[in-house]
Amino acid sequence: MKKQLETVIILSLILIFGIGIGIIIRQNKPVWALITKLTRETYIKFDDTRNVNWDNDFKIVEIKSGIDDNIQKAYFYKSKSKKPQPLIISLHTWSGDYSQNDDLAGICKEKDINYIHPDFRGANWTKNACCSDLALNDIDEAISYAINNSNVDTSKIFVIGVSGGGYATLSTFMKSKHNISKFSAWASITDLVAWYNESRIRNNRYDENILDCTSSGKKLNIDNAKSKSPVYWQTPADKLKKSQLFIYAGVYDGIQGSVPITHSINFYNKLLTDLSVSDTSKYISNTEKLRLLEFRAPLGNFGNIADRKVFLKKTADNVSITIFEGNHEMLTEFALNELLEERRQDADNVDKQAGP
Repeated sequence: MKKQLETVIILSLILIFGIGIGIIIRQNKPVWALITKLTRETYIKFDDTRNVNWDNDFKIVEIKSGIDDNIQKAYFYKSKSKKPQPLIISLHTWSGDYSQNDDLAGICKEKDINYIHPDFRGANWTKNACCSDLALNDIDEAISYAINNSNVDTSKIFVIGVSGGGYATLSTFMKSKHNISKFSAWASITDLVAWYNESRIRNNRYDENILDCTSSGKKLNIDNAKSKSPVYWQTPADKLKKSQLFIYAGVYDGIQGSVPITHSINFYNKLLTDLSVSDTSKYISNTEKLRLLEFRAPLGNFGNIADRKVFLKKTADNVSITIFEGNHEMLTEFALNELLEERRQDADNVDKQAGP
């Protein structure tokens, strides 16, 4: 009985001591800020930069910028086929760089198609990164390097990315000088002004990154943020006569993930507005947007992609948006296979040439 009483007293003292220490720490703002920062540093699969192991068949190449002589590194795989093969330009995530592991790389090697994973000024926390003119020029020069140093089917050049890579994919769509057949953007950031405010509410590091990459100091420079946000840029309408753009967002992103689906929705609607699409059913209406945000439930029977239910899909000419059952992610094999699929019009042309 005496031992039990001693145990109770000891545990009570430990509990009281722990509560006291907790109160002291909570009242010490610098210490509390450090603890909360450390506890929120979780690793998101599609923005995880820890693993940098690459297959030996992927070579590090160096590409000199024609603007400022900066040396950009990239991982590059050259197809061994004698016939021209597609080229995949896979763009790293917000916090990544050229060395960040990429699930697409292994699949491209299996299929023996050309692949490049450029750096384009690295992680998005410097003024030269974050889809600056320098960064986008780096992407274009990486594409040129791959075309000049491998056997590329220039009718099958594809750009793809998720998260910050989706942001870079949409930015490349808006400004690239190359003739790119298809773009595939997943979980994309499109508006740094909005994402700054959203990230502040979530108390994550991305708001600090945005301040840094827009040279903002302690207060966001709105003009600089807009200059690095594709939702505010001029739409290259003529490009969509030949190129296809696929936009994807997981319906739970913004709750479990870091980028709300409104980024993809607003960008899609912006494109249609700039293209003067008159059919209002092609747009995602405010009612549809609110239902997705409130209920996160399918708005009709849109089938599946991979093993995921589609909650909403809209298409206007060569632009499409798909909101699917998922989070902040890319369905990697599905995405690559969609890029490699023959376009219907191309297949029809092949059939005509083959004859009856």
